[in-house]
Amino acid sequence: MTVCAIEMTTTAAFTIAADGSYAARLAGEGESLYAERWTLAGPEAYAVPLPLAQPEEADSEVLPLADGRVLIHRRVAERHAFALLYPTGAASGPRTGELQLGGVEAQDGVRVRLLPPSPDGSCAFALAAEDTVTTVWQVAGAPFGPTPVARIAGRCSGGVWLDRAGRLLALDRELDGTTKAVVVDLAPGEVSPLLQITEDSDDLLLLADPDSGLLLIRSDAPGEARLGWGVLGSSLPVRFPECLARLGDARPFAVQPGQALMPETCGVALRLPGGDVGLWRPADRQAFRIGAPAGWLGGSGLWSPQGRLHLPYATPEVPCGMVGMNLPVPPPPPVVLDPPVVLDPPAATVPRPVPLQQAPLGGR
Repeated sequence: MTVCAIEMTTTAAFTIAADGSYAARLAGEGESLYAERWTLAGPEAYAVPLPLAQPEEADSEVLPLADGRVLIHRRVAERHAFALLYPTGAASGPRTGELQLGGVEAQDGVRVRLLPPSPDGSCAFALAAEDTVTTVWQVAGAPFGPTPVARIAGRCSGGVWLDRAGRLLALDRELDGTTKAVVVDLAPGEVSPLLQITEDSDDLLLLADPDSGLLLIRSDAPGEARLGWGVLGSSLPVRFPECLARLGDARPFAVQPGQALMPETCGVALRLPGGDVGLWRPADRQAFRIGAPAGWLGGSGLWSPQGRLHLPYATPEVPCGMVGMNLPVPPPPPVVLDPPVVLDPPAATVPRPVPLQQAPLGGR
């Protein structure tokens, strides 16, 4: 299941494992925060609290692994510390086990944050970004603690996985005044261009589905920052649908997996200004606006391959819940009996589609 959690460092942040089996968040209120793991693979979601003797700080990050353990990133004194939390039984009742993984030195001007869950489910990575260089650290699954695996010139943000093996990572790199998405092959640590719509445009990758190759892109190439879509490795142009522009500053957070070679049929979920949910498919000329459930967590969710979207929520009455919804069927296009008569020329033309540069994965 292809998922994405928006970048947040508050108790509302909710991160789902790449296979949809587990999720994690910081729960609690005020200064009494603790990690909480959700199990999503069963018939009904349930939560397991993972408290320790000392409460967690509000800026700590949590990330679920496929084996049920939860990675936590804390700022401790002069370093960024990483540990794995897991439930364990004891004679006195359930407890939380903790396995320390080591840390990365904290430096002024360097922001360290966790990347989205790796598709392999067993490794985890963090991004350490400064003005002139960015380092990708493997912070879980490395044999000797946190290990740098790639260094990229420029300041990088974002983070989208392009394959199921957890090897190809797309980042948005700011360099020489523009921001372009690049792909990092973590095995050799090599960096290649990914998006180059125009020479001067800012081209960011927001979400990707490895099965279909669908890419969700934000670019100012049309004259203003707009949401568009393309296909990985395709020579077809990027499209910037008008129905997405009408949604305002929409942020995609989940895309339907399992649609091999059919990117146009993938359902896409977007968080809309004001907190509503947008549902859309590239094949449709219409996007749907749906009210989010009360207590929706972190603007996150996941699609099933069958096309059902599941959104996590927590309320005082339901502390661990998932609500499902289907993508509505768009109405058929109107029947035109006679060709329309154009009385006046249009005031402005729609910007031409701009080309998506051939990605370095030409065989996909």
